[in-house]
Amino acid sequence: MDLSSLNDFTKHGHTQLKICVSGAAETGHCGVNALEKAKELGREIARHGAILVTGATTGFPLWVAMGAKEADGISIGFSPAASEREHVEVYKLPLDYLDLIIYTGFGYPGRDLLLTRCVDAVICGCGRIGTVHEFTIAFEESKPIGIFEGPWEMGGELEDIIAKSHRPFDKVAIGSDPKKLVEDIIALIKKYKTQEFKITQK
Repeated sequence: MDLSSLNDFTKHGHTQLKICVSGAAETGHCGVNALEKAKELGREIARHGAILVTGATTGFPLWVAMGAKEADGISIGFSPAASEREHVEVYKLPLDYLDLIIYTGFGYPGRDLLLTRCVDAVICGCGRIGTVHEFTIAFEESKPIGIFEGPWEMGGELEDIIAKSHRPFDKVAIGSDPKKLVEDIIALIKKYKTQEFKITQK
């Protein structure tokens, strides 16, 4: 068997980045233009060639997915439900703007764990307690974390958690400019990303 082609990392390497955006399903507290800011974040993720991953929910993550699709990006959702029917009828969650939905069947806490672990980085926007949960998982898993600042309280709250964590953490990017934040997150991913094992021909 000729294994020489497997040495071409650009052709066969695991190079496409996956970025999770965490945010509130209900956005009444998020402030003026929050959803437009969410869409622009999604557009920037797609423009940079990354795959958007969300909790397949309403609100902030849905608008990020809208933006990603407007820029011809790929959007994947992790649902707390065990099936499409449960996703729609029990959890009342959308199917729109997602290229693929993975039905975990683990409810919100279990969904959060899978969602956060499967990506290269997590960006937190306007959120509630679920966003804090996904943030703490990402922190414990030592994932690069983006804190998207806007007309909402969550950014400051997450920065406060980091400051009071009594644990050094340098894998964080903070900002209100979606383009720069995505660029900073991608730089962090590339800085810490493990290079794929290459098979060499003997």
